[in-house]
Amino acid sequence: MGDKLTQIQEAVDDLANQMVACLYYLNRHHDWQTLSPNDVIRGQSKNEFETAYDKEFGPRNPVAFKAAQKELAKDLVIKEQQIEYLISHLPGLANNEEKQEEAIRRLEAELVIEEEKRKEAVKEREVVLDKLDTIIRGIKRPR
Repeated sequence: MGDKLTQIQEAVDDLANQMVACLYYLNRHHDWQTLSPNDVIRGQSKNEFETAYDKEFGPRNPVAFKAAQKELAKDLVIKEQQIEYLISHLPGLANNEEKQEEAIRRLEAELVIEEEKRKEAVKEREVVLDKLDTIIRGIKRPR
């Protein structure tokens, strides 16, 4: 079970990393719009720094951006489905409370039987030790 939990933890970590990467991509490449008349969009003056900035962080072609959004969303959904699959195969999820209580009662009954066997084995050991002690005391040493 530990291995399955490790797989789930790694998948959740991967999902979190993918989400951060998606947010980063969307933040860096969305279409810029002004929200007020005083807002200025970078790249309108086109100096050397802003042109380099636009190439790395500027808005993408709307068709390419939409395709990238769909691809990122698809990747997130696939990762989430992988996590659901791993969770669905954890032991005990199919067991309800009644089944678990029944299993506990069955195990307790087995424990009582095994404890009786242990007590009998201890009694038998004592008998064998007594016989062995009698035999050892009965042996005479040659002089």
